[in-house]
Amino acid sequence: MSTHLPTPIPRPNAESRPLPGYRALLAVDAKDFTGLAAIQHSAVSMVISELVDRALTEAGLTDLRDTKSFPANTGDGVVFGFDPAHLPFVVFPFLRVLDGLLGRHNGQYVSPRLRMRASVHVGPLPEADGNGTARNDTHRLLDSRPVKAILATPGSEQTTHLAAILSDRVYQDVVLGGYTGLRPDHFIEVPATVPGKAFTQQAWLYIPSPSGHLLRNGIISAIEDSATTPSKAGTESRPSAPDAVQPQPTGAGHNQHVGQGHAVIGDVTGGLSGTFGVPGAGQ
Repeated sequence: MSTHLPTPIPRPNAESRPLPGYRALLAVDAKDFTGLAAIQHSAVSMVISELVDRALTEAGLTDLRDTKSFPANTGDGVVFGFDPAHLPFVVFPFLRVLDGLLGRHNGQYVSPRLRMRASVHVGPLPEADGNGTARNDTHRLLDSRPVKAILATPGSEQTTHLAAILSDRVYQDVVLGGYTGLRPDHFIEVPATVPGKAFTQQAWLYIPSPSGHLLRNGIISAIEDSATTPSKAGTESRPSAPDAVQPQPTGAGHNQHVGQGHAVIGDVTGGLSGTFGVPGAGQ
């Protein structure tokens, strides 16, 4: 019988303690992963990791690729921390490079086609395991209604390969601060909510390749439609509590800005080949 006492759990606000260092986070997730045949799951999971690393390399982020903090494979995606100094380059060009790789992949005769979500966040986290509120919020942003609604919009399947969402903290520091190659009007302000979770945050949506359908009918309209028809954007959510929080669109949510956000990626299968350039920002 073990004589070790359990690790004591700190009591909040009982005394002052050092604040953990700030770490940036990138999470990726595969759309419709659970709909794949079981025999495909392992291969798709491996390709997700390979695709993210390929995009990091193509975006000139080999140092980030090789120095990930607390990396984890979630089966249908990956998540890891990194030095916040890399955040401007993850927002651009990484997200656009990833979108280009997906488009190239989906243009080949492979099955299944790959469409992804990405989220990007930053906050204080212990380097040892990366557990904390910032990591939880990264996954909530990845599962939020707006980013799911974009990939669930009919008419966008052949064009919109990636939908990314940034936390407001990343947007304020990286985008409004002028440190990245995308402008504020590349982003759309959205209320990030997750059905069944007590989570509501202001966030910023970035769609590298919006379809004509999305542009014609309105991205905000697609998000609002998903709130009245949950099957469009909510079917991929993990099991949740019954007290679902419904999104409350605000006037700010109707301002169409397109920009960057959290990096979350999913739905990857098949091999990749060739070299892909990085399109110019804001073109």
